[in-house]
Amino acid sequence: MNDHWKRKRQILALLSSDHFTSGEAIASEIGLTRMAVNQHIDALSDYGLEVFSVKGKGYKLASPITLVDEQSLIGGIENRCFYFDEIDSTNSFMLNHFVDLKSGDICIAEYQSAGRGRRGRQWLSPYGNHLYASLFWRFETNASNLMGLSLVIACSIVKTLSEMNITGLGMKWPNDIYLDDKKLAGILIEVAKTETKQTELVIGFGINMSMSAAQGELIDQPWSDLASQGVPDKTQLLVSLHRNLKSDIQAFSNHGLAPFIPFWNAYDLFANKQVRLLMAPNEVFGLCRGIDEQGAVVIETNSEIKAYIGGEISLRGI
Repeated sequence: MNDHWKRKRQILALLSSDHFTSGEAIASEIGLTRMAVNQHIDALSDYGLEVFSVKGKGYKLASPITLVDEQSLIGGIENRCFYFDEIDSTNSFMLNHFVDLKSGDICIAEYQSAGRGRRGRQWLSPYGNHLYASLFWRFETNASNLMGLSLVIACSIVKTLSEMNITGLGMKWPNDIYLDDKKLAGILIEVAKTETKQTELVIGFGINMSMSAAQGELIDQPWSDLASQGVPDKTQLLVSLHRNLKSDIQAFSNHGLAPFIPFWNAYDLFANKQVRLLMAPNEVFGLCRGIDEQGAVVIETNSEIKAYIGGEISLRGI
């Protein structure tokens, strides 16, 4: 950890208390000048953090943050674990270094300056508020056999959160995770390299843990976070999730999507509901009948039951 982030983390620890802390107390605690403290606090807004400032009282974070314990994280994960306070994108880092990676290696960051979602959307990544990570995996098969992988990743995340006593979870095809019918987490899988008999992928995922009001206003859809049920220990969550992801991806490699379909069906937000499937410029209306063994969504219309997969498809309840 460089000195820049060491100082900021010391300040953040003091700002995370239930009461306001004066600038003088912060300066005395960590051995900085009052001006240097002000500069560090002013810079926190660049990382998506909101700090309350009250004259005569001092400073306090508008909402709590949870940071990874780096030593416990690296000690708890068998594979190589790259941990950053700040990075452009965990997916980009893994894509740039995939030739040196082994299946199960993971990159985790507290802040992304250029986080990405599906279809080129920006994924807001304020420092410390949420979980941002990317996993590398090398498959001994071509990409056409991996169509259901994003559903497996969604199942693995939901399973891990359920093991940590998070309730009200659901999944939306093809890979979004919801809490109390609002988006909690997303997945972005990108190809590092593909050949006839081998495919190397970077599996990125983000989970909202504690969204500030200011950041929430920047999101153009209903959202949820884990704070509503008590924010779990981020380090423990990452270690458990990494273990489940490795196990589930290996099971998918060996047996395909079939073993995961019952779990998906149990959490499918649209199961047996009327839906509209958008495939610009076309639309399909019908009953959602779950997924097939290739990961396609199955829609029953008045005339037929048909599976749909890939491209610019989104699923919306009606």
